Amino acid sequence: MDQPGFTASLVAGGVAGVSVDLILFPLDTIKTRLQSPQGFNKAGGFRGIYAGVPSTAIGSFPNAAAFFITYEYVKWFLHSDSSSYLMPVKHMLAASAGEVVACLIRVPSEVVKQRAQVSASSGTFRIFSTILYQEGIQGLYRGYKSTVLREALWSWRQDHVVDSWQSAVCGAFAGGFAAAVTTPLDVAKTRIMLAKAGSSTATGNVLSALHGVWRMQGLSGLFAGVLPRMAAISLGGFIFLGAYDRTRSFVLELGRERP
Repeated sequence: MDQPGFTASLVAGGVAGVSVDLILFPLDTIKTRLQSPQGFNKAGGFRGIYAGVPSTAIGSFPNAAAFFITYEYVKWFLHSDSSSYLMPVKHMLAASAGEVVACLIRVPSEVVKQRAQVSASSGTFRIFSTILYQEGIQGLYRGYKSTVLREALWSWRQDHVVDSWQSAVCGAFAGGFAAAVTTPLDVAKTRIMLAKAGSSTATGNVLSALHGVWRMQGLSGLFAGVLPRMAAISLGGFIFLGAYDRTRSFVLELGRERP
């Protein structure tokens, strides 16, 4: 990838990610509390709705930037004729690779954030320190497999020249549908990240976590938080892809205007 494209992807991905995560943070908190094993009210209800936001603020820019840098680089590496019938496969491979790399940043941030969301009385730094002390680095990566699986199943983006608003609308509809379909995986990820150290759920076995939710709460448990999740990801798709396209175009235009 050329330097202007690399820089534009870095800046645009970071700006778009920060915008989405901070604007829609309350919906994410509600979703997490609905999915928590102790239930919505005991997890905090509507109180302390911004608990955990420092973790998101710190991890959001590098997470989003890492995704789009990897995404753009893999597309460039797998370059082919734009009319090729393999083009959709190329985009999906690029998006999946982007998620694998981005999750190296996202998962630690997500673990700290979700624990803060269901325990608003504990500060972000205290939760981070406790995880490191009790579980080590591996504790920050609990739920990595379920997070990658969830994201890789639906994260892909068409790459053709459209207006920012068109990209945003497509992102909203695609994101909302994907959010509903992948909610059980999101519930499993939340349960794994929130589980007590040493418990069977904490081992990170996705199927075991899903079976435990099904046994205790049935179908409703597997789709806990589906409405705020759909709302957040639909709005997030609109904001994210629109902000990404607009910011990337702006950065590339600035690069062309420089002497």
